[in-house]
Amino acid sequence: MSANLAARLRRAEARAAWRLAGPAAALMLLLLLLPTLAVLALSFTDAELGASDISFLGLDAYADLLTDRTFRGALRNTALYVLMVAPASILLGLGLALLIEAELAGRALFRSVYFLPVVSLIVAMASVWQYLMHPTFGPINLLLRMLGFAGVNWLGSSDNVLVALALIGIWQSTGFNMVLFLAGLTAIDRTLYAAAEIDGARSAWERFRLVTWPMLGPTTLFVLTISVINAVKVFETVATLTQGGPAKASETLLWVIYQEGFVYLHIGAASAMAVVFIVLLLVVLLIQTRVLDRRVHYT
Repeated sequence: MSANLAARLRRAEARAAWRLAGPAAALMLLLLLLPTLAVLALSFTDAELGASDISFLGLDAYADLLTDRTFRGALRNTALYVLMVAPASILLGLGLALLIEAELAGRALFRSVYFLPVVSLIVAMASVWQYLMHPTFGPINLLLRMLGFAGVNWLGSSDNVLVALALIGIWQSTGFNMVLFLAGLTAIDRTLYAAAEIDGARSAWERFRLVTWPMLGPTTLFVLTISVINAVKVFETVATLTQGGPAKASETLLWVIYQEGFVYLHIGAASAMAVVFIVLLLVVLLIQTRVLDRRVHYT
């Protein structure tokens, strides 16, 4: 009798669990899984919004991307952007976190100021950056001329536009990385520094190399992952400041996907690009996670 009662209780708990989790599972199915499957299915076709028929292309749809100059250019621009933004924002975020953690006066003020770009509306701040980088009356070029340097056409030159967007990305991401590193620094046991000092680590650099950096391994892995994801997803500044120009020099993957899907209405091509974008991002994240995880365990 007790066994039957226990079985009924387990079934009742299972039914209650499904009733509680059912709405969330249904929403995930409708809003996440089904759209993902739809994008995957459309990526094998030449679907266009408003077209009367759809042809199945199979893997030829992905083969066409390899010869698409626009897609390859966007892939190259995105990779260059990530290589500029992610390392710089991580190093600057770590440096600011170390300065604030050093218990300097006004640390709360500096922490708020550095974090301000994270909570700012990037579309509105992009307009401010457009003024700052104006080739004629922008404060940045005025300062360069005062110092004896020639002004730079930041957003109007194909040689400089990606660097200008990267500077904005670094400005936006550094504060968030700083907060993450601050959380990691706070979690470090202070007795480790005392033990390192007893063992001969007298200078700040030795304490950082022997204690701080190894203990920040998991935090660094997380910051690197988030920084790469945020850099790859760059869209707002491109859409607001350059629209992919000049001469397609600032076209990024998300901008090209948006153009194909919502401007030219090439739903099939946009879906194929989106699938490639997600796969490449997952591969990069998997590689860096495994490499850094091994280094963390080795340390």
